[in-house]
Amino acid sequence: MTTEVQLKINSDPRLISFIRENPIWYKRLNRNPDLFKEFTMDMKDKYKIKTSDKITKALNNISMLQAFLDVLR
Repeated sequence: MTTEVQLKINSDPRLISFIRENPIWYKRLNRNPDLFKEFTMDMKDKYKIKTSDKITKALNNISMLQAFLDVLR
């Protein structure tokens, strides 16, 4: 794995924990450091931190509040 990739991984605690939970990425990044973007996308998918996941979570919270207010009426 290149030094650049190692520095990027060590700069983000989520990337560190993800690579420890999914050791196959050690092998993939060692063989092809250009897969770093795919690695980060895989991490975002697993931890549900993409923009679409945040919007879905916000909409779910709004619908829960709306249901709660309907019960109070």
